[in-house]
Order: sequence, then C-alpha cells, then structure tokens
Amino acid sequence: MKKLSSSLLNMVIVLTLIAVIAGGILAYVNSVTAPQIEKINADNLAAGIKSVMGGGDVQVAPEETMTATIGGKDKLFAVYPVSDASGTSLGKAIKTSENGFGGDLEVLVGFDPEGTILGYTVLQHAETPGLGAKAGLWFQKDGKGNIIGMNPGKNNFTVSKDGGEVDAITASTITSRAFLKAIQNAYDTAYGNSSK
Repeated sequence: MKKLSSSLLNMVIVLTLIAVIAGGILAYVNSVTAPQIEKINADNLAAGIKSVMGGGDVQVAPEETMTATIGGKDKLFAVYPVSDASGTSLGKAIKTSENGFGGDLEVLVGFDPEGTILGYTVLQHAETPGLGAKAGLWFQKDGKGNIIGMNPGKNNFTVSKDGGEVDAITASTITSRAFLKAIQNAYDTAYGNSSK
C-alpha cells in the first residue's frame, strides 16, 4: 500500500474524516443513552420533590414555569404543586438557582401553602469542596444554619453577618448569601413579595 504524501490537503482530508467518524459515534451514543439519562433525571427530581416536601405519599402536578425580573435579569423558576392523596395542597416544590462563589448553585426547596420551608436539596453546585459545598447539610434541620421551618416572608432571611437570622457557612459567606437569595427569590416569585 502506498503511503499518502504529507501535503496540507491530505492532512485536512484525514483530520476531517476522523472528526466526522468521531462525531457520528458520539451522536449515536448520545441517542442511545439520552432516554435513560432523561428517566434517571426525572426519577431523581421526583425523589427530590418527595424529600423536600417531608416525604410520605405525595402527588406532584405537572411542572409550571414562572418568570421574575430580579436584578434586571429574567429568572426562570420551575414550580411543582404538591398535594396529598386526597388532593389537599401540601404546598410547592420550586427549583431555583443563584450565582454562588464558584458558579451556579441550583436548589430544590419545598414550601408549605403559607410559604414556610419544609426542606431543600442542593441539585447542582460548583462551590469549593469542604467550604461552600457544605450548603447541602449546613442549612438542614440539624445543621448550624437551620432554615427548616422559617418563612422568607416573615423572617429576616439573610446571614447574621448582614443582620439576618441565619448563620452563614464558616468561611463561605458568598455561598451562604447566594443560597439564601435563591430561596428568597423562589418564595417572592411563588408567594408574592411580602413585607417583612
């Protein structure tokens, strides 16, 4: 077999051929795995909603989207109305996000019908391991910055360093502020901006 000459045209043709083949393989793998990934994400969201609403047998209505202009930017919130088996409203689970220290901090928070926080889970973050990444546990019921049972419309829902009622994560005030702001924005959007 004759070796191809090392010309610019031959290199471009070979590299293009390799890129097309690799792209085709990636597209095929994506088409095979996409439905499974979507199902896993839906199952994780359903488990997260059940968790933030206090567990038990809950019925989740289809996702509603709400938009609010915050800081001059439009923010999108995914709202999941939740009820018990008899159809009585248990409140709402809301997916919200805010820019933290390392990037977007995405939170799923459960509110009762009056807007009191039932629970939360951090869905995604890019915060510093060992510091900002503690947000998943710090603000839980047994955590140092417990927010469970608080109502962002009635409580001063800011970190104590800013005169609020919530203890910030040690050495992660920026993450703490972003976390609390994400939940405050979700509350304000779904329950109306109540005066404190």
